[in-house]
Amino acid sequence: MAAYVISEVEILNQTLADEYKRLAAASIHRHGGRYVVRGAQPDPVEGAWSPGRRLVIVEFPDMDRAKKWYESPEYAKALSLRQVALDRRLLFVEGLPE
Repeated sequence: MAAYVISEVEILNQTLADEYKRLAAASIHRHGGRYVVRGAQPDPVEGAWSPGRRLVIVEFPDMDRAKKWYESPEYAKALSLRQVALDRRLLFVEGLPE
């Protein structure tokens, strides 16, 4: 069953955010993930959304692969930049069975 990593992001430092994105993308690809949404500004129909925040959704084949990606040495390099490059909320969720 597919798993999704959903991230609500605000960029704090554009230069570091660009490097984070490069490293994160390579690690996601290496672990079988693919971007479904990348850096979109949602159109909130209900509820509030901060105008400076963006949405990222990554699909992995299953939750195990998503968690292995997050804990991987490849992603650790990107994660070390994250705290100064981005403010974010990160969620993991399983998709529906096929």
